[in-house]
Amino acid sequence: MTFFLVIVASYLIGSIPVSYLVARCWKGIDIRNYGSGNVGTTNVWRNVGPAAGVLAWAGDLGKGVLTILLAKHFGGAEVVVVAAAGIATLVGHSWSVFLGFKGGKMVATFVGVIAAIALPVGLIAAFLWLAVVGLSGYVSVGSIVAVISIPLLIWAFHLEWPYLVLGILVAALVIYKHMPNIKRLASGTEPKIKRKLR
Repeated sequence: MTFFLVIVASYLIGSIPVSYLVARCWKGIDIRNYGSGNVGTTNVWRNVGPAAGVLAWAGDLGKGVLTILLAKHFGGAEVVVVAAAGIATLVGHSWSVFLGFKGGKMVATFVGVIAAIALPVGLIAAFLWLAVVGLSGYVSVGSIVAVISIPLLIWAFHLEWPYLVLGILVAALVIYKHMPNIKRLASGTEPKIKRKLR
């Protein structure tokens, strides 16, 4: 019963559409009708502003951290429970019950989940994201590199197998969600993030 409640709670917390709420409260807009239409940090950054984008990022990251801390507390630190809670959180984020089972691309929330499980892995993934985005100017490239690194880092740090399953499964889902970006990168039409804040 505890396992079931932890999973349901993780899904519902993950489903909270932070980027949608930030855009709605900040500028009174439905972010799904602007830019890429994605309910995520980058779209908020581009269409609402850098401060709103950072707030959306922090909220999405925080969801991941919160659910893992709750899972560790109420699940008795059982690895399978914690890993399942992480997956439920990310499913909620990407297929939110509050947005008609649509949502974001999971990257910030994924990093939050992993950071709460193993902080060094989360920090390295976040550093890789920042470095690649800074060098390339493409958020999507940084996101793909970061999520691919996570299962590799989980393996390198010898974490338990349920976490490796979590890392591989979610990395595959994130890459799938980024297929439109990958196609735009291949065609040279993927937009770069602005380097200067206005």
